[in-house]
Amino acid sequence: MANYPVNKIRNVCLMGHGGDGKTSLIESLLFTGGVTDRVGKITDGNTVCDSDSEEIKRKFSISLAVAPVEWGGCKINLLDTPGFFDFESEVSCALRVAESALIVATGKSGPGVGTEKAWARCEERGMPRMFYISKIDEENSDYYNSLHKLQKEFGVTVAPIVVPIFEGNRDTVGVVDCVIRKAYKMNGNERVEIPIPDNMLDKVNQHRAALCENVAELSEELMERYFAGEEFSDDELIAGIRQGVKDLVLAPVFCGTAATGIGSYALLKGIVDYMPSPDEKPVEISEDEKGELVEINCTPNGSTCAFVFKTVADQYGRFSYFKVMSGEVKSDMTLVNKRADANEKMGHIFTVCGKKTTEVQVVGCGDIGAVSKLVTTKTGDTLCLSVRKVELEPITFAPPCYTQSIAAKVKGAEEKISAGLARLKDEDPSFDTEFNPETKQHIISGAGDIQLDVLCAKLRDKFGVEVQLTPPIVPYREKIRKKVSVEGKHKKQSGGHGQYGHVKMDFEPYADGDYLFEEKIFGGSVPKNFHPAVDKGIREAMEHGVLAGYPMVGLKAVLTDGSYHDVDSNELSFKMAARLAYKAGIPQASPVLLEPISSMKVLVPDAYMGDVIGDLNKRRGRIMGMNPIDGGWQEILAEAPMAELSDYAITLRSMTQGRGSFVSAFERYDEAPAPVQEKVIAANKARLEALNKE
Repeated sequence: MANYPVNKIRNVCLMGHGGDGKTSLIESLLFTGGVTDRVGKITDGNTVCDSDSEEIKRKFSISLAVAPVEWGGCKINLLDTPGFFDFESEVSCALRVAESALIVATGKSGPGVGTEKAWARCEERGMPRMFYISKIDEENSDYYNSLHKLQKEFGVTVAPIVVPIFEGNRDTVGVVDCVIRKAYKMNGNERVEIPIPDNMLDKVNQHRAALCENVAELSEELMERYFAGEEFSDDELIAGIRQGVKDLVLAPVFCGTAATGIGSYALLKGIVDYMPSPDEKPVEISEDEKGELVEINCTPNGSTCAFVFKTVADQYGRFSYFKVMSGEVKSDMTLVNKRADANEKMGHIFTVCGKKTTEVQVVGCGDIGAVSKLVTTKTGDTLCLSVRKVELEPITFAPPCYTQSIAAKVKGAEEKISAGLARLKDEDPSFDTEFNPETKQHIISGAGDIQLDVLCAKLRDKFGVEVQLTPPIVPYREKIRKKVSVEGKHKKQSGGHGQYGHVKMDFEPYADGDYLFEEKIFGGSVPKNFHPAVDKGIREAMEHGVLAGYPMVGLKAVLTDGSYHDVDSNELSFKMAARLAYKAGIPQASPVLLEPISSMKVLVPDAYMGDVIGDLNKRRGRIMGMNPIDGGWQEILAEAPMAELSDYAITLRSMTQGRGSFVSAFERYDEAPAPVQEKVIAANKARLEALNKE
């Protein structure tokens, strides 16, 4: 594929709800553009963009894929993104390097939740966008109903460019381009121009007039010509629509059916005519080595700067996708990663179409390429020349909200899990993983159950380790509620020197911290050199409470008296005596179980407020406040026990049809209700019995 100038490149992110036909549309565009010799099908597992084994098995997109096609003297980089909400991080990666978005919605159901989210993300980024209404040939499909829903949902900026031609029992036979007022149908794989049907002439003229009115509002000169009754030429209208798309006052609508290719020619032409090129995107600002702000101009004559937006990792190494933000990237060039403070050799560089790679010598400004075997570079890093070290704004991912414990099905494979997850973290930075030393569990957190299930499958297929997911153990705590005075005596005689330690202790609640040790001894009954041993013995004993074995907190231990032996007393003896005092005294001090409480911010549309609040109440949550947000949304501030939130991400998504989101963070420990304490103590007893049997 030729090296195109920056103004002849289009980087387009395809977005929309899962199952609305993004991947199938790309198949049709690739075939229409002559990139492939057949239209792949998701059901057959032979599409260009869904090439991963998990995508083929599950029959939906999991990761971002790049598919370039040449059309009308331009190179169009199509960025296929998943529609399922567990993989929104992949959409974030694509949006970071795209100049425009194509939002796909079906003719059967119109805009879905994914359509709403796609529009909102474009609004947030100020990104030009177009719509494509898919599957207009399928049963129960209604193009005009879907168009009406789009206009109702997103406003008058939504304007049809292409409309379908129906015959007989609403069979789709072709499309009309309302801008150039030409009609086409498919004759096999060939597009043939036909006269516009008589019954469509008025509707086509109405759509064109609406476009002219929208374009006229772009400038006073155009407005004067419009009111003077002067008709815009096709070229003027195309230029006006392009400007309207760039200024976010127009969102053109296309349509078609991927299976037959109807509408694919018009869509490719529309992308070339109306979508902005990389040099039309707002200039990025970054800090250089000196802390000064510099502009990263998208020009081939600029200092080379590339942004890594995707990483594919396996047992053989990394394969990094990048977009050239300035200058050009040549093979064997050495670039600097400012974040890692390391040089990277761009040995072999490629263009990518799905999983197919083609080695090239140069990737031009604004274009997308890939490079293998980078050592330190990760997703979100910037590569640049040493003469101007900059670091572009990284990709922002939503914090993980669904957590599980991950363990190997076969003992001894724990290191494989850690190594595999570390490699997968390179590929998908949106999930978190850590080892909890308190619960002795490996924890993994992501956007939802599907994402974690896919990660487990990749661990199995790529790294050969079978794993299972279980709810994580909740890190409860224990404390006492009253003061007790006890003693502990450790005495042991086994020939030669014995062991002797004797302490008297007061244990009482301590509100200002987890632990405080004091000594109030008069007369040297316990020498000062043994006081640290008593302190250490209590600290070690506090690692396991007396109710369910959870760590003890809020404890004040006071050494009041004791006795020692000149020969047999030593540090170990007093340490053991302190532990005996702890075991004797804590059960008498009214111990209680504490549960972790999380603070929450839940963002939901107004319509779901009642259901969401009712569900939080069932989870023993407390509503702390509500903040109205523009657009008919509410932010619910709440607190809830961590133990009740293990499945909240899935439940909230179900209740709000995927619209709701939340973030949570540990807030504090509160005393657990008696029924909860009984349940936790019983569960811990059963767990310990099971471990002892093993």
